[in-house]
Amino acid sequence: MTVNNQFNSSQSWRHLLQQNRAIAVIRTDNIDQGVNMAKAVAAGGMKLIEITWNSYQPSQIIQQLRKDLPECIIGTGTILTLEDLEKAIAADIQFCFTPHVNQTLIKTAINHDIPIIPGALSPTEIITAWQAGASCVKVFPVQAIGGVAYIKGLQGPLGEIPLIPTGGVTLDNAAYFIEAGAIAVGLSSQLFPHQALAHQDWDRVTQQAQLLMKRLAEFQP
Repeated sequence: MTVNNQFNSSQSWRHLLQQNRAIAVIRTDNIDQGVNMAKAVAAGGMKLIEITWNSYQPSQIIQQLRKDLPECIIGTGTILTLEDLEKAIAADIQFCFTPHVNQTLIKTAINHDIPIIPGALSPTEIITAWQAGASCVKVFPVQAIGGVAYIKGLQGPLGEIPLIPTGGVTLDNAAYFIEAGAIAVGLSSQLFPHQALAHQDWDRVTQQAQLLMKRLAEFQP
């Protein structure tokens, strides 16, 4: 099975990241909430949306969003096993994040023309993921190891590897990560304030997404 992907090369995927610079990461225990979260950030100008695989019924949310948001790129994250990845591929994902470096997952995603972004932290892990064929490398949790300064410090020896920091990225520091050399950033709780979710205040979520994209606009080609 080969997914009909609109960017079947790492180069195309990286160009897409440079055009958008941010990925909305959605984790939810409610299908309707997950769909509404995605639609709210899409209304705010975000086109890259990740539904974590440990959400409730992630396949259903992904398939619904593929229909409802054809202008967006819908992927998944928190993929831990080959079984998870195969189910996600069947749900028609367009990209995949993992929290770790796993050679089998990387090869499987490549075989299905799906950009895969493994999670890594140390230079050794980052290089291992890149040499295994990763489309980019997720640096997670970035804030725990130095935040913006860590991404900047990696540029000398590893500047050719496209990095996506997550875990500690905020609306206030997102632009600094891009300025430090990251190709894009991933955000979750900053886009979806607890009170906004509790009250289904989707306009607030849209405003958060708009603010983020405004701050990142100067880094778009």
